[in-house]
Amino acid sequence: MKRESTALDEGGRAELRKLEQRPIDLTDPDAPEIEQWMVRERSEFYRPLKQQITLRLDKDIIAWFKARGNKYQTRINDALRGYIRAQMNRD
Repeated sequence: MKRESTALDEGGRAELRKLEQRPIDLTDPDAPEIEQWMVRERSEFYRPLKQQITLRLDKDIIAWFKARGNKYQTRINDALRGYIRAQMNRD
């Protein structure tokens, strides 16, 4: 089965640029608390937004994660998320 293209046209990109400029209202009473969306149960269709960055880590840290198999970046992400949750529980 052929999949439809999900690429945005110029109008869609312009709309995203406008949304990017809009301030986020953190006082919205309907907005979930940060803790709620961070620990929300992942459904079959949940895909968190990712941002590509350059991050310098010690060589032994990378080797440790890589030695445990593929998807080492996912495991690093999970370790960082666990650290954030632990810090939030401390506060």
